[in-house]
Amino acid sequence: MKRLRQLFRYATVSVIATSISLTVLGFLVYNNTLPPFRANLVATAIGTVPSFILNRRWVWGRSGKVSWATEVAPFALLSAAGLAASSITVVITAHWANNANLSDATRTLAVQVANLVGFGIVWLIQFVVLDRWLFRHEIDPQSEAGALISGG
Repeated sequence: MKRLRQLFRYATVSVIATSISLTVLGFLVYNNTLPPFRANLVATAIGTVPSFILNRRWVWGRSGKVSWATEVAPFALLSAAGLAASSITVVITAHWANNANLSDATRTLAVQVANLVGFGIVWLIQFVVLDRWLFRHEIDPQSEAGALISGG
């Protein structure tokens, strides 16, 4: 049950961060504020902040001082992998959409779907990395032994 709750929370955080990123991406692409690749960089950077904070605190229950070396940097690398995958799909889709003479709204939607596909590829891998390495809970041998003795 605990793992199911954790997966639900991870999915919820992803929905929140993705909603933020897609909103920013949509705004920047629709208004031609930035080219799709740069817009994707900005949108991903903005969405990564709440993703890190919520994953660390709410999904994996980590509190206290944030470690830049063991938490922020690896999380940023995972986000960069998602950014790379989504950027490839965004650039390819934007090129196709421009050549297809799609309306601004349809082009924007196509770019947002491409962003989702790119990040979706990384999403499951990221959960395993966060769970097994980045935010894993260290097991205290004494508390584990105490739990075994007390039957807990």
